[in-house]
Formats: sequence, structure tokens, C-alpha cells
Amino acid sequence: MHLTAQAVLVASLIPFTTNAQGLSERYKPAAARIIGTSLQSSRAFDQLGELCDAVGNRISGSERLDQAIAWAVKAMKADGLENVHTEKIRVPYWKRGTEKAWTISPQRHELSILGLGMSVPTPKGGITADVVVVGSFEEMDHLGEAGVKGKIVLYDVPFAGYGATVSYRVFGASRAAKYGAVAALVRSVGSLSFDTPHTGTLVYDDEKLPKIPSAAVSIENSTMMRRMAKRGERIQLHLDMENELIPDLPSANVVGEIVGTEKPNEVVLMGGHLDSWDVGQGAQDDGVGCMITLGAAHIIHQAGLKPKRTIRVVFFTNEENGNHGGTGYRDAHKAELGNFVAALESDSGNGPVKGFTLDFHGEGRNKTITTPPGEKAKAEKSLALLTTLAPLLEPLDAGKMEMGGGGTDIGPTVSEGVPGLGVSHDTTHYWEIHHTKADTFDKIIKLDMQKNIAAVAVMAFVLADMEGTLK
Repeated sequence: MHLTAQAVLVASLIPFTTNAQGLSERYKPAAARIIGTSLQSSRAFDQLGELCDAVGNRISGSERLDQAIAWAVKAMKADGLENVHTEKIRVPYWKRGTEKAWTISPQRHELSILGLGMSVPTPKGGITADVVVVGSFEEMDHLGEAGVKGKIVLYDVPFAGYGATVSYRVFGASRAAKYGAVAALVRSVGSLSFDTPHTGTLVYDDEKLPKIPSAAVSIENSTMMRRMAKRGERIQLHLDMENELIPDLPSANVVGEIVGTEKPNEVVLMGGHLDSWDVGQGAQDDGVGCMITLGAAHIIHQAGLKPKRTIRVVFFTNEENGNHGGTGYRDAHKAELGNFVAALESDSGNGPVKGFTLDFHGEGRNKTITTPPGEKAKAEKSLALLTTLAPLLEPLDAGKMEMGGGGTDIGPTVSEGVPGLGVSHDTTHYWEIHHTKADTFDKIIKLDMQKNIAAVAVMAFVLADMEGTLK
């Protein structure tokens, strides 16, 4: 009798899932203790408020990020972590200057703009040019050089989810420069605006093309110019940006641990990124991710639980405009990555955690990726194991386990074969304030944060203590 490939996979999972079924029962008391302890603690919430109010936004290379790094070292030590230290990384420093824009015709109208990170400045005195409004790269391609050269391109692209829309912000400048545009504007990549633009980084993806200045405009301003264009009105605009890119400066990742009792060399890594954009307070992106993971480690410590493996908390630097913290961490720890059993990241705000996504050797980052059969089978096996932990998280409504991305900071580590876990937050309101002046502490809901800390703490503790691993 010949078994199908699917039957072979199912058969191979039977003893695995049978052995794993007992995990939720075995760790039920520990999970209950973690959840109860977290729901009674406001420590991480209060710490995040201090970080936001005393330090504020923290762009890479800035004095404020340096202050945040020093603050984080003290916070990790105060929370009972061991081996607290910094690991030096060099990062870019993009410094925002005066930014202003207004339409000259059909009438003067001041525009709300935010320069995109890493953008070059305008020439001194600014740029005055006609605006061409497009709704896609394909529409601009159709216009070609004849319709774009010497103009400012405005990408008025409605938000259809971050992944689907962010390419206009990231690559829009170079795509417009290909046809001779003198600047590029992008409709804020977010679900809501209230005339508050969303910034973010851009990438000049072809060194042979001119680097042209680029900024985000509010949804209100972008749609207004779209209406003007539809009426056949000539839109003439003045844009003035005085930002600069300073040569790389020293920075650091911040690291602390709960050292394992039996297998201290095996590591569960978790963290978020300490840097933020230079507007707002960086509360949702990603101060709260840092404090959720630090809070989770503290709750494990406070509950008197001692995992067999080491839980390592890392506050990464420079996620927003370079990911030097993530790649630098991977490079500095390559020799020990074989001992990492998982890497977990929280970087999508403080919405209630719905579950976790598994990024297994790239399988989670791109579901259409061509994966060798052996790796796909391993991914299915790891997801099956992860799913057995769902009952522990059901009291928090956080038991949904599926394939998906891990996170930017842990991405380089995951690419080396470490199973990655992304924290699946409810992002309903996250994209409304993402990368804006409105990303402030007042929007952090304490009970949501307490539950989120509990979910991450349960996951981290079980992965650090159970007999098997996700590998």
C-alpha cells in the first residue's frame, strides 16, 4: 500500500501531537499565576508613561534615544533582570528641519506635511512646480516622462492595509524620479488622518537615479488635490524641506536576561524597538512593545517562576530607518544562534493580543514562498505544537495561532533558522496614529496592556521551560 505525502505528514504528527497535548495541562497553574499577577500590576504601564513623558520621541542617532537607552538599562535592572548591558551599534541620524508646503494655484492653501525619513532636502528656497496626481504606479507609468518630467508627483492611494499601501511611501520617490519628477508626495499611509500626516522611511532604490525630496501629506490635503485634478484645474505647489542626513553615530541595543536554571545557553529572545520617529511620543510604535516584553519578564520573575532556558529581552535600536539593531544583533550573536529556540517581537501597538504568528524559516513571511517539503513539514509540526498552547491563552482571548510574519527586528535572526513569533495585536486603531504626532501615551489602555503582557509572559515562559522546542 502506498501512502500519499499528506497521509505521511499526518501520520508523522500523531505521536508528536499526542505527546504535546499534555503541555496545556502541565502549564495551566503557571499560566494562571502569570495572568493573575499581570492583571494586578500597573508597573509596566507606569514605566511606559515615564519613558514617553520624560524622554519622548527617540529617532535614531538623537540625544533623546541616548537618554532612552540609559533609562532602559535602569528599568531592566529595577525589574530584576540579570546581565543587563548595552551592545554597541552604529546608526544613521536623519534630522528633520523646517518643512512647509502650500498650493499657489488654483488658490493658496497651506498643506499639512511631514518629510519622509531619509529624504533629501529641497534646494535652498524650495521647489515650485505643477502637481500630477496618480492613483498607482501603473497610472504614472502610463503617463511616462511626458506627463511627469519637471513636476511633483502626488500618490493619492487609499489605505488598503499597511502591507498593500506602504510601497508608495517607500519606493515612490525613486519611481517618480525615473520619469524626471522633481519631488514626490504620498497620501499618508494610514486609515485616518484628522489632518495629521503619517511619516515613515523611504528607500532610494536605484543609485543611478536622482534623489528627490519626498513628504507625506494628510489624507485631507491629498484628496483635495485629487478633486482639483479631476476638475481639470492646474495645481501649482511650493515645497520647502530643510532636513539633513548626518553620518552614522554610535547607539546601542539594550539587553537583559532571566537566566535559565537547567539550560542557560538555550535562549528565548523577545523584545521590541526603542527608537521611534521624531514626532509624538513613540508610545504605540514601539515603546509599548518594549515595555510589554520587559513587563512579561518582570511578571515571570515576580511570580517566582524559574524557566529552564534563558529568557533574553532586547530593546533594539534603529528599526524605523535602517534596522541596524536587528542586523547588528544577528551578526554579534551568530555563533550562538543555534541555541536560540525562538525569537518573539511585539511591534504593532497595544491593541488586545489575539494570538501569535509563526515565522518558520521564511514560511511565515511569505505564504507563496517555494519551501522544500522537509522545511514545510517542520513548519506544520511547529505550528501544531504552538496550537497546543492555545488553551493557556484562551482566558485572554489570545489563542489564535497561525503562520505569519515575526517582526523587522527579529527578522535577521529568524533568517538564520530561529523560529520567529509575531504578537498578533488588534490593529483596528493602530494605523490611525502610526508614525504621527498623535502617537502619545494617553492612547494606551492599561487593561489591554496588562493582558498583553500576560499573553507574552505565558508564551515566553512555556517556550523557555517545556521539554521540546519549536525547531
